[in-house]
Amino acid sequence: MVKSKLVQPFLKWAGGKRQLLPEIRKYIPNRIGTYYEPFIGAGAVLFDLQPKKAIINDINFELVNVYNIVKYNLEELIDELRKHENGNNSEYFYAIRDLDRNKETYNQLSPVEKAARMIYLNKTCFNGLFRVNSQGQFNVPFGKYKKPQIVNEFVLNAVHTYFNSNDVTICNMDFSEIVADAKKGDFIYFDPPYDPVSDTSSFTGYSLDGFNRDDQLRLRNICVELDKRGCKFLLSNSATNFIKEIYEEYGFHVEIVSASRSINSVASKRGKIDEVLVMNYEPNKNR
Repeated sequence: MVKSKLVQPFLKWAGGKRQLLPEIRKYIPNRIGTYYEPFIGAGAVLFDLQPKKAIINDINFELVNVYNIVKYNLEELIDELRKHENGNNSEYFYAIRDLDRNKETYNQLSPVEKAARMIYLNKTCFNGLFRVNSQGQFNVPFGKYKKPQIVNEFVLNAVHTYFNSNDVTICNMDFSEIVADAKKGDFIYFDPPYDPVSDTSSFTGYSLDGFNRDDQLRLRNICVELDKRGCKFLLSNSATNFIKEIYEEYGFHVEIVSASRSINSVASKRGKIDEVLVMNYEPNKNR
């Protein structure tokens, strides 16, 4: 299959995998039935692999709406994004950001308008973070970038073409539900919110639900079940003792890798950090 180099992430996303792709590629199975990605985020791994059959998912409804609009309403989205092109100033930014402070006003926006708003905010907010407060309101400040690329038409068109030229299903549900029908030969890539490396480093603002250690254990148990079904999985997470122990306990292979992080709410947490890649198959062999 010929891959398009223009099929790539069009959003910035905390925990995005572009920097880790050279490592991840080493561990992708040679043969994949259906590709599952329950925590799609910016989609770096999906867009790098470009599988013919994929089921992608995220708990973040705003993000899932963006993907659906790119797939089904691209022309309208680009037209709507162009309305934001000259809006790289703090007054305009906060006016658009604060639309969700009034539920009635926000609910009147069409799905296309909501998707364009999210892309605009993502390109112009501080450090490309997506974060909401306890009321579910976007609360990242203005980023002060000189020339943010609000309308990346070539990449959006390429992603639209990939979505519609292949069997790609886009979902918005809990990660456990999305893999319920995964079967032998299918491949699942898990990129959950990472286990915090310290008590002060937890970042759970992607959605109101957060992701705690009970969720990490629930995810591990799902990996155990998928292994029994004959599915192959690859999971990325922070290299905490907790994460290493809960997967090594079941005999899964844990590989330590180093990744660069450019998006974090704390500047000192950006840069090189250790992560783990967990898998239920032997690396460096015919996968």
